[in-house]
Amino acid sequence: MNICVFGDSITKGVVFDDVKNKYTFLKDSFVNLVQAETSVEIKNFAKFGSTTVKGSEIMKKHEDSIGDYDYTFLEFGGNDCDFLWSEIAEDPGLNHQSLVPIDQFRQIYISMIAKVRACGSHPVMLTLPPLVSERFFSWVSRGLDQNNIMKFLGGDAEYIYRWHGQYDLMVREIAAEQNVPLLDIRSAVLSQPDYQSLVCIDGMHPNCRGHRVIADFLAKAVKELADADSAIAKTA
Repeated sequence: MNICVFGDSITKGVVFDDVKNKYTFLKDSFVNLVQAETSVEIKNFAKFGSTTVKGSEIMKKHEDSIGDYDYTFLEFGGNDCDFLWSEIAEDPGLNHQSLVPIDQFRQIYISMIAKVRACGSHPVMLTLPPLVSERFFSWVSRGLDQNNIMKFLGGDAEYIYRWHGQYDLMVREIAAEQNVPLLDIRSAVLSQPDYQSLVCIDGMHPNCRGHRVIADFLAKAVKELADADSAIAKTA
């Protein structure tokens, strides 16, 4: 069995290195860990900053090879739901839209699922890992007018968590509607004691411990997929 992956920086294995004070690629990312521990070949097409808009463009570039993979994992939403915080800081009263409004997010995601199937692979969707709202607010408002950003949020930093959660709910709805297997990495993280300790200082990227938790969950899921494929092959 082999897998290809399309997604954003979380799937790419990006973390914030507190010592180097910059984003780096984690060697033991959950994708790399799963590949090492299951011996399943995984090709990672994820890219830092990807929304479904960008992801669909990347997928188009690789559509000739998608059919070479038994499964195509999709992990999007974290960037789609983000805002241009500098513009919000300038004028919080305007009608600011997320980078990919949720209706458009839905339409594009469904088209990506259709593309995977048309190419001859089986789509699998991942939920969104949870944010830590206060850290995220502090991170995106650095050097900006925090009071204006807080006005946009209605005076409640937890609004960020709820807004992000709406995109996670949409992922779940799409998976159910399109009959796509859903791997709930969000719940895997939230089920851990003090889940916030599994998230980087930016409030959005899982840290090395977070990647370990996600890897443990996904490794089990990947093994189940491999066992199912093996059972089908024996009866064919």
